[in-house]
Amino acid sequence: MKLTRLSASLIAGHLLMALGAITAEPAAPEKVGLDVGQKAPAFTLKDQNDREVALDSLLKKGPVALVFYRSADW
Repeated sequence: MKLTRLSASLIAGHLLMALGAITAEPAAPEKVGLDVGQKAPAFTLKDQNDREVALDSLLKKGPVALVFYRSADW
């Protein structure tokens, strides 16, 4: 099969793009969450008894430690 000049150019272009993708720097991961020391925004979540609890109401009683448990079946 004889390659035309256009076909050869397209193949070369695809190869160069593939090589560029391989050698390109990986994208920086998207920032998720708060920085250390940053205050959490106001939120309301359900507790283990399915009752809604607001962060503001807990902070009135004193410091708050939030524990997040991601179950295996999530």
